[in-house]
Amino acid sequence: MPALIKHISKFGQRTLRNSSIRMGLDQESSFFGPLKMEDELLGQIVSIFQTVVSWVAAGAMVFGGVVPYVPQYRDIRRTQNAEGFSTYVCLVLLVANILRILFRFGRYFETLLLWQSFIMIATMLIMLNLCTNVRVAAELNTKRRSFLATDCKDEEVRLPKRLFLDLDWSYFWLWSRFLDYMQCVLAFTLVAAYVTYVLLDSALYVETLGFLAVFIEAMLGTPQLYCNYQNKSTEGMSIKMVLMWTSGDTFKTGYFLLTQAPVQFWICGLLQVFVDITILLQVYYYSRYPQKPVSHTVSHTTSAKAL
Repeated sequence: MPALIKHISKFGQRTLRNSSIRMGLDQESSFFGPLKMEDELLGQIVSIFQTVVSWVAAGAMVFGGVVPYVPQYRDIRRTQNAEGFSTYVCLVLLVANILRILFRFGRYFETLLLWQSFIMIATMLIMLNLCTNVRVAAELNTKRRSFLATDCKDEEVRLPKRLFLDLDWSYFWLWSRFLDYMQCVLAFTLVAAYVTYVLLDSALYVETLGFLAVFIEAMLGTPQLYCNYQNKSTEGMSIKMVLMWTSGDTFKTGYFLLTQAPVQFWICGLLQVFVDITILLQVYYYSRYPQKPVSHTVSHTTSAKAL
């Protein structure tokens, strides 16, 4: 009997000990449970935020290069004057992005940059189509006015056709039809693709191709820089476009550095930012110290200055 009482006493003590442990665990879980839920919720919010930021950055990389040309396109359509925009900017970007696409066959880089090249090529072709139509219409109107001044009949007004297939370098990239620009781009693409196919196993050629692609793009602003210098003015050039160039190139160069892109990419990105800043200095200089009087023929384009 005493042994039974002793066994019952030990069993009761063990039961009390287990229940107290369970109560302690329940209290601990009731205390730390909300904290764990808050940590999980915070982790989900951070994950969603990172996803949104990555999508925004991806969209900025793909479409950010196109945005600067929207105000320039609208200005040209509104004023029907393309004198302030150098179409050699389109040439530079077309060559650079075609070479970049071919470079990817020899060395992998992010798919976002590949899509950026395709979209930029389409944008430059749209800009070329507009500028060609506006320039030809302006030349036709000028010639028509001169013929009317000499009492010639309007149906005699004809513009000399300048075609790509004439292979006359004196008016290279100044052709009369958009079709000729398409023929030139297609011919360059086929020749470059064939050379790349033959030399794809050469590491030297592949690296040179990548360098040329980004270096030519880095020279994007130089045609506009030279055009402004020749005109001694930035009239007709959309300053919004140049400001967007600068911000976009700065973002792009930072993206190259963060994603550890090939060294050619970020070196030429820095060069591109330098050219953009130089054009902005031209805007300041020519507005502060005008080199020539504003002509009446282009005075209606002053609203294109967006500062």
